[in-house]
Amino acid sequence: MKSKLVPEHSCIQLIEIFNNCFAEPCNTRLEGGGCEPIYYPAAHEYAEDPARVVFSHDYFASALHEIAHWSIAGDQRRQQLDYGYWYAPDGRSAEQQALFEQVEVKPQALEWVFNRACAHKFRLSADNLTSELGATEAFKLAVVSQAQAFCRNGLPQRAAVFADALAQAFGVDQYLVEDDFNLATLAI
Repeated sequence: MKSKLVPEHSCIQLIEIFNNCFAEPCNTRLEGGGCEPIYYPAAHEYAEDPARVVFSHDYFASALHEIAHWSIAGDQRRQQLDYGYWYAPDGRSAEQQALFEQVEVKPQALEWVFNRACAHKFRLSADNLTSELGATEAFKLAVVSQAQAFCRNGLPQRAAVFADALAQAFGVDQYLVEDDFNLATLAI
C-alpha cells in the first residue's frame, strides 16, 4: 500500500464520504454518537427515513465496522432492525463466542480492507472484553483468508464503492494487495 501524507482520520470525514456515496442511491445515511452501534432500516417503526447506520460514540473503528456490516448485508437483511442478527453482549460463553466468530469473519475482513483503503490501523476484535476469551486462532486465520479472497475476487459492490472513495480521499494508491493481508500484519 502506497500512500501520500494521510490527513487525520476523522469520523466526520467518514460520514461525509459514506453519505456522498450512498445517501441518494441507497437512501442510507451514516451517523455517529450512538451508545451502541445499530442499523435502522427505513421501513422500521423507530427509524426515520432514510435508513441509518449508527456507530458508537465517535469511534473511527466502530464506523468502519458498521459500514462493513451494511456493505455485505443483502436486501432482505437491510429491511430488518440490525439486519435481523442476534447479539449476545460482552461476557459471552465459549459457545456464544464461537457463533460470534462465525458471523464476524466477512465483516472484520472487510473492515480490514476499509482500514487499508484509508491508511488506518486495523485491530481484530473478539468483542468480548469481560471474559477471558480472545480471538481464536481459527478466527484470525479465517479473517486473513477472507481478506485475501476479497483481494483475489473483488469486493461486494457497495464495499468497492466505499473503499474506492476512502482510497481517493486519503490518497491511498493500492489497498487490495493480497500479500498485505496476513497474520503478521493482523493486529490483535
